[in-house]
Parts: sequence; structure tokens; C-alpha cells
Amino acid sequence: MIEARNIVKRYGDLEVLRGVDLDIAQGEIVSIVGPSGAGKTTLLHIVGTLDTPQQGEVCYEGKNVFSLKDKELAHFRNRNIGFVFQFHQLLPEFTMLENVAIPALLGGTSRSEAMERARRLLERMHLGDRLDHKPSQLSGGECQRVAVARALINSPKVILADEPSGSLDSQNKQELHQLFFDLRDELGQTFIIVTHDEGLAAQADRTLHMRDGMIVEQTTRTDR
Repeated sequence: MIEARNIVKRYGDLEVLRGVDLDIAQGEIVSIVGPSGAGKTTLLHIVGTLDTPQQGEVCYEGKNVFSLKDKELAHFRNRNIGFVFQFHQLLPEFTMLENVAIPALLGGTSRSEAMERARRLLERMHLGDRLDHKPSQLSGGECQRVAVARALINSPKVILADEPSGSLDSQNKQELHQLFFDLRDELGQTFIIVTHDEGLAAQADRTLHMRDGMIVEQTTRTDR
């Protein structure tokens, strides 16, 4: 589904990614681990088209997304990729329902349909009684589930998550981890997850180990 070839990224004289190759299959859950500064988040941002490499290409189902014009790329990203970050990045002035609906509204979905989709997703996340609450009125775990619902609103093919449970306590962390696997099993989403959490990494179908801007090792679960 996703193929990245010879990805090179530099910031000035600092080479953050040094010719990375990556293959992700449809419906796969892949974790990316490694020490701080290894290039994990940079790679995730390039795969998610939030950043561009100096060299290399990223193909979704055979199409190099960086060959698209800016508006085309933004539309592709909106329709095909969902993002979950460590700090949920919900807009504080909007309700949960509005936060979840925003990507659909930006993609041209009517307000009534976007709100209905958002409502169904929040109910799926067991947050049906929080629709009119604002982020300050919810716990960290609840806000992160809202962020997952927002990532799902356009039924994207892939979810990219950057330290999604890094700010959560143990119980909320485990619930969020289980949610990812339930969503993959029920909806067929592909997940790429950057994490320092060894428990989450070990549950993934594959774990990619990065160091010094390169993937140096990969391990595969054999009991799935």
C-alpha cells in the first residue's frame, strides 16, 4: 500500500534521514521505535506528506504523492490520511463534536453529514455523552479518543500516530492501544505508530528500529 524509497531529509548540515526504504501493507499495524533524534517523527511526517524529502519518493498504491500539486496533495492528505499526536491538539474553543467534524468540513462534506459522522464516531468511542463538551472539560484519555475519532472522520486508509499514548496514564494508555487494534480488525485501517512505549511496539505486526536516520532492524510478530 505504501512504499517509500531512498528518503533523505536534511536540515542544514544535519542529515536526519539517510536513504530510508519503507513498505507498509494494507491493514498492517507497524510501530517505529528508536532513541530520540533517530528520525522517527521526521519519517512519519514525510510518509504523511506533512513534510517533503530532499531525495526519494513516497508512493500510495503506486502513485508518488510528491508529484501532486499543492492543492491536490492537500486533498489527498485530507481524504486518505488521519493523524493522532501525543498531545491531542484539539481546538479549545470548539466542542468535541465540532473538533471531530473539522476535517470532513474542510474536505467539502456538508455540515449536517459531517456532524452526523462525528456523532457516530464519538459514540463508537463511548463519548456520546460528551458531544457538547470542550477539551478543558474532558480527561486526557477522553481527549485522545476524540483525537482518534477526528483522525477517522474521512475514513482514511492509513492512520499515522506520533507518541499517541505518551501523555496518558497506564489505564488510558492500554485502552488507547486496544482501540487501535480493534479499529484495524473492524475497519481495516492501516496504522503506523511512532512510540517509545515498549508494550505498544511489541503488540504491532512489525516493529521497525531506527538509529541515526536509518532503519537498522525490523522484528515481526509471529503469533498473529
